[in-house]
This record gives sequence, C-alpha cells and structure tokens, in this order.
Amino acid sequence: MDTEKFKMGWLVVAFDLPVGSKAQRKAASGFREWLKDDGYQMLQFSVYARACVTFARQETHIERVKKNIPPEGSVRAIFVTRAQWERSFVIHGAPARQASPEELPEQAQFW
Repeated sequence: MDTEKFKMGWLVVAFDLPVGSKAQRKAASGFREWLKDDGYQMLQFSVYARACVTFARQETHIERVKKNIPPEGSVRAIFVTRAQWERSFVIHGAPARQASPEELPEQAQFW
C-alpha cells in the first residue's frame, strides 16, 4: 500500500452564500477571490479545493477560511486524502465523458 497517498490530500470547501443584494453578491465574490488568492482551485462555482501536505496545514487553512467567511451563508470544509481523491469520478457532459481528477501541485509532491 502507498502510505503517502493517505498523508497528503485536498481540503475541499463548499459553500452556499446569499446573493440577493448587491452587498451579498460583493461578499460572495470577495470570498471566491480570497479562496483563489489563498491557493484554492475552483472545481465548481461553489466548490474549491486546495492541496494540503500535512494535517497541520489543513488546520491552518481551515482557520484561515473561518476568518474570511462572509457574515451570511454556509460553508463546509472536508479533507479528502490523496488516495480518495484519485478514486473520484470526474464526469462531463452528455454523453458522459470521464476525466482524471486533478493532480497534486508539483511543489506538494516534494513533501
């Protein structure tokens, strides 16, 4: 068994943020931009993921998310091991076409 696949992984952040008012749209857009600036990549419009090489890094990034959440809405953060991520299904379009999941960033592979 490749134990390295269970040490590293992805922190997945999924969220529902209200966008009924101009201020809410600005807050939601600002949160998305903050996620990208903090190293997350967009998987879907309200689902972002960031590679984490250790549990300590995961905790650090969860704390950073908590400090940047808009005042309204709901955010869920889930850690997915590298082994789980590699077994995920990425399916596009109809007829369905399957793609490979994203690879860990090159700098994370040095760990």
